[in-house]
Amino acid sequence: MSRPTTKSDLLNLSAAHAKTLLALIDSYPREIQDQDFQGVSLNRNMRDVLAHLHHWHLMMLEWYTVGMKDGKPDMPAKGYTWKDLPMLNKEINERYKLYSLADVRPLFEKSHADIMSIIEKHSNEELYTKKKYPWTGSTSLGAYLVSCTSSHYAWAIKFIKKGVTKKT
Repeated sequence: MSRPTTKSDLLNLSAAHAKTLLALIDSYPREIQDQDFQGVSLNRNMRDVLAHLHHWHLMMLEWYTVGMKDGKPDMPAKGYTWKDLPMLNKEINERYKLYSLADVRPLFEKSHADIMSIIEKHSNEELYTKKKYPWTGSTSLGAYLVSCTSSHYAWAIKFIKKGVTKKT
């Protein structure tokens, strides 16, 4: 399926990819779930991948909260520009390195549910009209939500499959 362009597609694809991602993780024995991937430097294991997704949810939630109050959110995060994403992602990775996969999974599930609630609150027009909200700049709210849900989850699924395939 291509990038969602309606509220319905966004909700359905985000839910389906999240379910597929968690089922993929569950399909591996615990020892594989906790192993580092071979040849990967930043997101080294399934915990890192879920923590990465969770933290991007948190950033999206912050952008939304600030932006919808007519504020200017720090995007992608305070002290970072979009060109600094490698450094930001490294900081995210460091923040969760002492967590276990069992610690991170409920965080991911909660933040995913919070993002889905935002999507539910908006109409197609509110989600997909470019420049509807000043804080989204020249794009739409939906584009940001797609990036932190369905598209990001599809990346995670491929990343885990590739990492585990290399290891086993």
